[in-house]
Amino acid sequence: MRYFDLHCDTMTECYVNDRHIESNALHIDCNRAAQFDTYVQCYAVWMPDSLHGDKAFQRFLHVAERFSAEIRSTNQTMCQCKAPGDLELSSNHHYAILTVENATALGGKIENVAEFARLGVKLCGLTWNGENELGRGVRAAGEGGITSFGSQVVEELERNHIIIDVSHASPELFFDVVSIANNPIVATHSNAKSICHSARNLTDEQFFIIRESGGLVGLNLYKGFLNDEQGKACMDDVLRHAEHFLSLGGEDTLAIGADWDGGAKEDFVASGIEEIPELIELFLRHNYSESLTDKIFFKNAADFFKRENLL
Repeated sequence: MRYFDLHCDTMTECYVNDRHIESNALHIDCNRAAQFDTYVQCYAVWMPDSLHGDKAFQRFLHVAERFSAEIRSTNQTMCQCKAPGDLELSSNHHYAILTVENATALGGKIENVAEFARLGVKLCGLTWNGENELGRGVRAAGEGGITSFGSQVVEELERNHIIIDVSHASPELFFDVVSIANNPIVATHSNAKSICHSARNLTDEQFFIIRESGGLVGLNLYKGFLNDEQGKACMDDVLRHAEHFLSLGGEDTLAIGADWDGGAKEDFVASGIEEIPELIELFLRHNYSESLTDKIFFKNAADFFKRENLL
């Protein structure tokens, strides 16, 4: 069984609350990861909207160092993918990819993009929910999009082979990024607004744009992004969002971005990666072919990273 997930906050949780990736009570640990023949996880350095300047950049460095230390502690059962060829997709490997959620982590200095690249960052969201020096996030007041500095950062990120993540972008920021980006864009952990009307979800137009760019959209397992009545959300809702995106021609675009540890366990329709086999089985029981199910849960994301020469 293969699993590729585009987004989690687990490593940030390890840093903030002094947990360890080998074994913990979070959504992800190495012990549970061992059930997969091949497992690839994008680990985000999450930056709160309250941090800016050097404090934000220093936090990025601290979480990135914790990421490296945790990988070293696993005695090679987990390895970081940083360069083309690192994603060999051999069996019994837990591959880790470093990403950034909220580019306020740059500390307002464009030259720090090079440090992102040096440390292996492959995906970067310009904002979290609020507004920062790059642009307006999805829950910030106003109608602004990207800033002049944000435009420069997009160009520099792409020059350093780092893909733009638009999951937390305001609509204006989304369309501004689309107008200036030369590479594919991704929404690592967003669902369909046609099914659940959360501001964090994607309109059909946005999905079409990401699909046409050659990018990816990762299905989010957070209840509030799956069902307008959050308390009623269940795994079947994941199917509803998948079916909608597939109806828009998303067979090669759809992936998983569960948003693990982006909230409390009870806020998700699965308690952790140990329940991914159950979700895969749900797709198969609903007449999804094994090949299409594998595309959604693994192959589309793996092909994207190889096609873009990221790994």
